[in-house]
Amino acid sequence: MEYLNDMALFVEVAKARSFRRAAEAIGVPNSTLSRRIGALEKAIGLRLLNRTTRKIELTEAGQLYFERSMRIVEEARLAHEQLGEMVARPSGVLRVSLPVDFAAIYLTPLLAEFARRYPGISFELDLTPRRVDLVAEPFDVAIRMGELSDSGLIARQLARVPRYLYASPGYLKHAGEPREPADLIRHQCLCMPRAGSWTLQSGAKKIDVAVKGRFTLNSVGMICRLAIHDQGIALLSEAIASDDLARGRLRRVLPKWEASPVSVYAITATRLLPTKTQRFIEFLQARLGRAS
Repeated sequence: MEYLNDMALFVEVAKARSFRRAAEAIGVPNSTLSRRIGALEKAIGLRLLNRTTRKIELTEAGQLYFERSMRIVEEARLAHEQLGEMVARPSGVLRVSLPVDFAAIYLTPLLAEFARRYPGISFELDLTPRRVDLVAEPFDVAIRMGELSDSGLIARQLARVPRYLYASPGYLKHAGEPREPADLIRHQCLCMPRAGSWTLQSGAKKIDVAVKGRFTLNSVGMICRLAIHDQGIALLSEAIASDDLARGRLRRVLPKWEASPVSVYAITATRLLPTKTQRFIEFLQARLGRAS
């Protein structure tokens, strides 16, 4: 409402019972204050103040307007103070959509650290491979991996995760070990849906290799478990494979080659974000960017 600023000025004048004292208190020239209150009275159509050379008094309309205006101005002040506290100490419920395996493997310790840092924030986490609708569904942010469609949403890159090829000793003993990328066509490869090929690189060399296998699935965690159980060659990030690699349940395959890194993004419906969401994205950028 266009009168709110003038309403706040009127409250200061009414409390001080003086244009001069009110002007000194709020740092506005006396002439400007007088002109703004006059414009307010003209807009309302009623005199709010009786002015004399020595003092001012509230009219009946002025007294009513002062009582109502004071509550409104105070509510606005409190709203600004509370928002300032939210910026300094973010609070509220943070609703996040997360890929299942990435959340469990990468994000769980980071979420715990973020929760300790911001005790005023509580969390509603939806772990799903589904790409949620950020416009129609009540999520503050979605974490997504891989290529993005041009959807009009706002994407902020969090990390690029390198990936390597792994298989179990049992599988390699039975099927033999590939010596070059072209050998993969003769192997059982554990594939994500719509992944008919893997892009591998070694230094300046880069090659697309057609892959196929008996298992096609959308869970990186389960791909890793199937690889451990001798079902084929898996394309995994080092963090996912590291424990099984250390225990001897997986071995690196084609160690001179690696797959194109997969990008991780924070997706929001708008650039204008609540502080809780902004801090969460900044935190993940710092932590995941450092680790990738």
